[in-house]
This record gives sequence, C-alpha cells and structure tokens, in this order.
Amino acid sequence: MPALPTRSRLMIRALALLLIASACVPAFAQKVYQWKDAQGVTHYSDSPPPNQQAKDRRIDNRGEPVVQATAAGKSVENPQCATAKLNLQLLAGKNAVQQDTDGDGKPDKTLGDDDRANQRELATAAVKAYCKPAA
Repeated sequence: MPALPTRSRLMIRALALLLIASACVPAFAQKVYQWKDAQGVTHYSDSPPPNQQAKDRRIDNRGEPVVQATAAGKSVENPQCATAKLNLQLLAGKNAVQQDTDGDGKPDKTLGDDDRANQRELATAAVKAYCKPAA
C-alpha cells in the first residue's frame, strides 16, 4: 500500500482532531425569564422583571429548552397541575379533541362524548392531586 503524501496525512489528522474537538463542546445553557405584562403580552429577557413573578427558563445553545425550570422570586406552578388545568380547559370547550392512542406522537382518534367525559373526570382528579389549594 503506497504511503499517503504528507499533506494528505496532515489534512486527515486535522479533520479528525476537529471532529473530536467539536464532539467535546458542552451544550451551554443560559437563563431566560418569561413573564406576562398587565396587557397579557408575554416577554422574554435575560433578567427578571422587578416585583413580578417570572418563570426561569433555561435554553441551550441550539435554542432547545432545558428540562430544569425554576422560579425567579416566587414559586412556579407544578407542571402536572398546569397540564391538568389545560386539559380540563380543552375538554370543557366545544372544539373537537383528538387523542394519540398508538403512542406515535400524532393524534389519531377524535374523542366522542363518553370518552370526553371520562377524560374530563381524569383531568379533574389530576387537578385535585397536583394543584395546591389557594391560600
């Protein structure tokens, strides 16, 4: 097997080193605060608003939200509570509600009246279980 010219070997080594170095770069996350003003407009900032509740969001360098979310100043609502309340609100509306029954992430079944009532009961139970009573 003939030896590769020196320039080709250096190029291959440089590319391999670059590939290894790029795989070692950690995903840096920065804090982003989210809040709504008096008019209901959602704002995002790198510093929390004064005297107002804000959600602390962590975003990585690809723009993806980081799973961890903590409150800035005041406690943030339990995520299961928020989901249960949203489900209850959707089920109380008049619009058709679809459900993913096969687990592929896409809705494939429109809920009928009985299914909708059953899901409403489950959402009500979840609200009772996950949401703290108002103080």
